[in-house]
Amino acid sequence: MGYLARRLGFYLLAAWASITLNFFLPRMMPGDPASTIFARFRGQARPEQIEAMRKAYGLSDAPLIEQYWIYLTHIVRGEFGLSISSFPASVTEVIGKGFFWTMLLGLTATIIAFVLGCLLGIISAWRRSGAVDSVIPPLLIFVGSFPYFWLATVAVYFLGFRWDVFPMNHAYSDDLHKNWIDPHYLGSVGTHLLLPAGTVVLVSIGGWLLGMRNTMISVLAEDYITMAQAKGLRQRRIIFSYAARNALLPNITAFGMALGFVLSGALVTEIVFAYPGLGYQLLVAVRNLDYPLMQGIFLMITFAVLAANLIVDLLYVRLDPRVRGS
Repeated sequence: MGYLARRLGFYLLAAWASITLNFFLPRMMPGDPASTIFARFRGQARPEQIEAMRKAYGLSDAPLIEQYWIYLTHIVRGEFGLSISSFPASVTEVIGKGFFWTMLLGLTATIIAFVLGCLLGIISAWRRSGAVDSVIPPLLIFVGSFPYFWLATVAVYFLGFRWDVFPMNHAYSDDLHKNWIDPHYLGSVGTHLLLPAGTVVLVSIGGWLLGMRNTMISVLAEDYITMAQAKGLRQRRIIFSYAARNALLPNITAFGMALGFVLSGALVTEIVFAYPGLGYQLLVAVRNLDYPLMQGIFLMITFAVLAANLIVDLLYVRLDPRVRGS
């Protein structure tokens, strides 16, 4: 319990630091966010209209400490202001539209790549110099050396444009309405997901495989593995209950980090496939100087990373008994 309490305190402190930086960084830029945001309206809006918009966006000339307190109270209530690029929609509403699709794409690709990569790494380490170890790791590392956007563009061109095997863009067919009990809609979502998720899996699976393989080789040289083999235990039990369980710990940490960056990691993939997720919304926010939306998405990414690492710490307590006594 002491270990978990310390980790929870650390993450709460990190969350507060992130919120504070998210507030002060735009205000440390030359000028102020309000001047940058409303520069495009210069000559097109009267001063009283600009002032009304400043109030709507929560931009004021009040002392920083007062602005900071108002900002904290809004964050606690889940209010991030109004989006400039999608006015009059709120930042929370805009983020909510893309959050599901980003999580669907990112989580699906990350979990598949992690599970397959770890399983292939276990097989490669246990059967060193075999067919799997000699062919698959080098091949997947070679494929993983290509950038996301290049592989995604090639996949769109050949599998979407030339051969018409998969749809090339969007999250579902334009002629369908969102209905999660409609099998046609679910099939369309799955079909549109295959190509972007598949490119992410192909690029990232080699890293998981190599990490698991190298750690497994080190663990297999430990004395307790030799003892388990000498006692005549079944190979499956030695692999999964002894070797893989301990070799998995570094990959669990990396998996937690990968889950945290799911919200931003598919940015380029979403752009190539016009997938309506947060990564594409972040690009739109940057192009339109939408500070409220940028700040909201950055906070979502930060909180996701912290939450994922907290989950990893909880898993560590379960997987590694030595942590419980610390």
